[in-house]
Amino acid sequence: MAPVRSLCWVTRLDAVPATGLVLLGIVSVQVGAGLAKNLFDVLPPSAVVTLRLATSTVVLVALTRRSLRARMGRWSRRDLAVAVAFGVVLATMNVSIYESIARIPLGIAVTIEFLGPLGIAVAFSRRRLDLIWVLLAAGGVLLLTRGDADSVNVAGVGFALLAAAGWAAYILLSAATGRRFPGSSGLALASVVGTLLVLPLGAATGGTDLLRPEFLMIGAGIGLLSSVIPYTVELEALRRMPAKLFGILMSLEPAVAALVGFVIVGEVLDAREWVAIGCVVAACLGATRTHAAPREAPEV
Repeated sequence: MAPVRSLCWVTRLDAVPATGLVLLGIVSVQVGAGLAKNLFDVLPPSAVVTLRLATSTVVLVALTRRSLRARMGRWSRRDLAVAVAFGVVLATMNVSIYESIARIPLGIAVTIEFLGPLGIAVAFSRRRLDLIWVLLAAGGVLLLTRGDADSVNVAGVGFALLAAAGWAAYILLSAATGRRFPGSSGLALASVVGTLLVLPLGAATGGTDLLRPEFLMIGAGIGLLSSVIPYTVELEALRRMPAKLFGILMSLEPAVAALVGFVIVGEVLDAREWVAIGCVVAACLGATRTHAAPREAPEV
């Protein structure tokens, strides 16, 4: 019966427009983040990250077990090194963004985190025009961090910047992993590494609460919303739309994060913060729309 269910799932995705799939993925990620933030009242961020990564890892390994089994022992040391590095980045990125949203509003954290993919887009561009987008994004971040010492959570901003660096490394290592591992097997292997890395931290901070059925269920839901569903729908969308259009739509993520933060978490942003988010979104849109044929990313 499993192939039938899988076929039905693919058929349902085929019936959804590609743009709808991208928007579904964006909303799913941010709703997952909103639910995670609500869980921080009873579990620390590192424990919630552990639940999220563990859930997505179980699903990914289940989906790629045949490929992993077939290629077991055939990976070179360099292949394994790339997968391990990918897993380290995956863990760092997830822990950092959760630690950030525990301290600052979701929309602001995701806006700062978006500097990662923007930086990659500009780094591999040949156009001087992209410097304008860098300045616009920098202005947006300065607006977000403007204020007195009591209104700016330095640690929250710092974790968001670390998450941005992690996202940039994720993009590069994702491409490198894809060249070495078929399908999603590389991501599954990296997820195992990432989960093993955060597990001791999650167990130390969450303790036996990690095993409570209600937290396991919520954690599983966060894992599905934040990792499994977005990865599935975005992969299907990329099969049916140009990468540039995909990037343009993804630029809406900071604004969606701010809206989800308002609806699910009750975070109200002021006019200055909305203008700052608009600056970063505009910079991402501009960098994507004017992006010339990029130089090849370096081999990892």
